[in-house]
Amino acid sequence: PVPRAAAIKRGEDREQFKATMEKIGLDTCRGRLVKSLPEAREMLVEIGLPAVIRPSFTLGGSGSGVAYNREEFDQKVQRGLDLSPVGEVLVEESILGWKEYEMEVMRDADDNAVVICSIENFDPCGVHTGDSITVAPAMTLTDRQYQQMRDASFAVIRAIGVETGGSNIQFAVHPETGRMIVIEMNPRVSRSSALASKATGFPIAKIAAKLAVGWRLHELANDITRKTKACFEPSIDYVVVKVPRFAFEKFPEADSRLSTQMKSVGETMAIGRTFKEAFQKALRGLEVGSFGFGSDGKDLWDTPRQPALDDIKARVARPDPDRIWYLRYAILAGVSSEELHELTAIDPWFLDQLIQIVEVEQAVRAIPLAGCLSSRRSSSSRNFSRSSAS
Repeated sequence: PVPRAAAIKRGEDREQFKATMEKIGLDTCRGRLVKSLPEAREMLVEIGLPAVIRPSFTLGGSGSGVAYNREEFDQKVQRGLDLSPVGEVLVEESILGWKEYEMEVMRDADDNAVVICSIENFDPCGVHTGDSITVAPAMTLTDRQYQQMRDASFAVIRAIGVETGGSNIQFAVHPETGRMIVIEMNPRVSRSSALASKATGFPIAKIAAKLAVGWRLHELANDITRKTKACFEPSIDYVVVKVPRFAFEKFPEADSRLSTQMKSVGETMAIGRTFKEAFQKALRGLEVGSFGFGSDGKDLWDTPRQPALDDIKARVARPDPDRIWYLRYAILAGVSSEELHELTAIDPWFLDQLIQIVEVEQAVRAIPLAGCLSSRRSSSSRNFSRSSAS
């Protein structure tokens, strides 16, 4: 069997999905499905601003967004109603600043379920996962949180009724209280499924096709190990980082601010032993002339166009394609990890990793070209390219 129409609707229809989550005891955002602007305004009275608008049955977050004032709210609701093929939008409370995670799950006809990969968003909730830097496996979850999320993922795929195949389930976790909510589910192969397949070597689409015609997970061989079966959850001893690629230079009138509607046109993926290594590789792969996280002579630091500290902080607080470079400027300007976290809501662990990269860069810059070769080798081990280390 394959996901039936009822299961697809239960996963894609915002109201049905929310009701299903409530039945199995999983928390979701406070909100309601509305079919008109007056209904949406009634809901706004209950949840307040900012509010998130999510149209039903759209891809890539099309028509969704965060409204910070009444005028924006009316515009985004009307646009969402126009873009939704069923004329429905979900108006819900804002979870801006929460940590966002994804779980890629597969299930067979015997109700065996496995987690293929956990993925963590570098950017907090409020930025579409397709526009966020993402990391696999998740870096900042405790083991208890991971197990809770894993159990919740299995409960979701069973409650929605995906009898065979894969699904992508998105969660948000409050950084202070640890409250976990289910954001949404994609009862199908998605962009994140492709990333999970490449990250782990587990052929999700191929296995899903075989499960659809009656195979069971324990009957299918793992193409990578050639010894274990597909029912064994992949375990990786490396880090995978995906960085989105934007092309706003081709669309000068487009709004470059990143929100819940996807705007990237592609992405790079890199593998490394550490986050820092994979992150630097992924930035080099963007083909924007960068050797990594700076140190390539192509940025604005130490030039007449170096931005002022207030400008740097303003750009860091605003999610856009250039924020990652302004994070480097902020670190060079001496902004602390704590202040960067307040400005961006990015997890302190990731910010500390970026600070370490900049510290190595500055240490290597201080060494004369004919100086200590071992220090330059050390920079290479942290995956600074030879060009940037020189």
